[in-house]
Amino acid sequence: MNDFYDAPAFRKATREELPEIMNLFADATRHMDELGIPQWDERYPTADDISEDLAHNELYVGIIHGAIACSFTLNPRCDPEYADASWLYPSLNHSVIHRLCVHPDFQSQGVAKQAMHFVESTLRSNGVQVVRLDAFSRNPYALRLYERLGYQKIGEVTFRKGVFYFYEKRL
Repeated sequence: MNDFYDAPAFRKATREELPEIMNLFADATRHMDELGIPQWDERYPTADDISEDLAHNELYVGIIHGAIACSFTLNPRCDPEYADASWLYPSLNHSVIHRLCVHPDFQSQGVAKQAMHFVESTLRSNGVQVVRLDAFSRNPYALRLYERLGYQKIGEVTFRKGVFYFYEKRL
């Protein structure tokens, strides 16, 4: 049995898609607020954050039936707080996934799981050995996703919105 609905087609985002991507983040933020997950707001992520990802050619989208179902950023850069984490594989080539976001219309359809499989496959084919990320401690959906996919929680950090957990997985 297929545990997915329609599979997204993943690719790099384009400048023309920026307004739709920003709407995705706004809709997802409202939805998370309704669920009691105060992870994002008007201060983060901003259009400047997303535009910078786009300018560095690091912003990806997942498309279903012509609509942007999800977005994420993939690069080797970490917030400064990552330097203090006790990473399991500090000497291995790594990449970081940032701002994985699924539009509420496409949630509970396996889109985030498929995005993570795409990320891992893409990184493996580019010789990257480790994936790192942080996840909001009050977002049970994200925590469950990463843990089911074999990511190991290796520590935590406090950002403006609260405690976030560091996760790492060797590919």
